Amino acid sequence: MVIMKKIVIAATLLFLPVVLHAEEIGSVDTVFKLFGPDNKIVIEAFDDPDVTNVTCYLSRAKTGGLKGGLGLAEDTSDAAISCQQVGPIEVADKIKKSPKKGQVVFQKRTSLVFKKLQVVRFYDPKRNSLIYLTYSDKVIDGSPKNAISAVPIMPWKE
Repeated sequence: MVIMKKIVIAATLLFLPVVLHAEEIGSVDTVFKLFGPDNKIVIEAFDDPDVTNVTCYLSRAKTGGLKGGLGLAEDTSDAAISCQQVGPIEVADKIKKSPKKGQVVFQKRTSLVFKKLQVVRFYDPKRNSLIYLTYSDKVIDGSPKNAISAVPIMPWKE
């Protein structure tokens, strides 16, 4: 029985993505719901965990109603991103060594188990820029909806 319990816990953790902390900046209601919270667009900010002084702002749809209030609703795949340099940037060697391989810098669960919103960072050495791609994926069927933001790495003047 103990082994089965450990297997269930491990399987559950496998499906829950690592969620980096995002600070909610604000939101606007888009659809009134009589029961439960309204549908809304949420604006969140997070700092790139591997590149100091890059902050990304993400807007995403959040489903309300009774299911949304209980965390059981599936959010739509609509999202937008804007990333900014907020200080001097230093790009680590591990990022420079694999520019074509994107690195996940943020994930947010958008359904109970199988869907998440991701932000993946790429490095463009030719243009000395960081590119952030946001998209939604689903275990069974992904979404082509996506958005990008580019941050040119420039000297910082205070």
